[in-house]
Amino acid sequence: MPSTPHPTSELVPGAPRHVAIIMDGNGRWATQRGRPRLFGHHAGAKRVREIVEACPGFGVEYLTIFAFSTENWKRTQVEVAGLMSLFRRYITKEMKALKAEGVRVRFIGDRVRLDDKLIRLMNDLEQETEINTRVHLTIALNYGGRDEVARATRRLAQDVAAGKLEPADVDEETLPRYLDTCVLPDPDLVIRTSGEARISNFLLWQSAYAEYEFIDTLWPDFSKQEFGRLCASFGVRDRRFGAVSR
Repeated sequence: MPSTPHPTSELVPGAPRHVAIIMDGNGRWATQRGRPRLFGHHAGAKRVREIVEACPGFGVEYLTIFAFSTENWKRTQVEVAGLMSLFRRYITKEMKALKAEGVRVRFIGDRVRLDDKLIRLMNDLEQETEINTRVHLTIALNYGGRDEVARATRRLAQDVAAGKLEPADVDEETLPRYLDTCVLPDPDLVIRTSGEARISNFLLWQSAYAEYEFIDTLWPDFSKQEFGRLCASFGVRDRRFGAVSR
């Protein structure tokens, strides 16, 4: 008999429905401890579980994390290979728990450059968790905002060329249907750890009206308590979306 899906996230007035996180600082965290950078990445992977588990209590239904960017291929071969191995191990280790805890997992990004074994594991995890609704976890892997928009525009142009779409009908509501995130709401809150104040090519289109929090905490030290504080402070912000408050 199939297991009963978990209930969706708790309703918390004023909570951000969708939080996106640029998980930065793993390497510096490891260096401060005299350890190799991959040690920090492993510590950061463990932190993901705690934050995912905390989402329902803070009213967060959607969590998107930036795991590996299209620019991260520029890192050393040792670090890239280590990260790819970590992703495979994470999926294998966490698949059963994510399914049992009601987490639905999706991946965004260009999979062409990823190895076949990792792609199979990603597909398996998406399929195994597709009925879950408690938390929607999206993992951006080999993802870049500009690359995403370029791929979406190419697909849109193909539909125009095929006569499936009239050029005159293309507006700002059209492109999002071609983005990797087409089934997700736009993020309400974007958090970047480690003290850097830039968005690093992450969810460029989707975060046009998101609120941002740039914090000094390195990702492996980012606690559910700090996550809760940021979600709570979001609730008191005046989000005008270009209008004027009365």
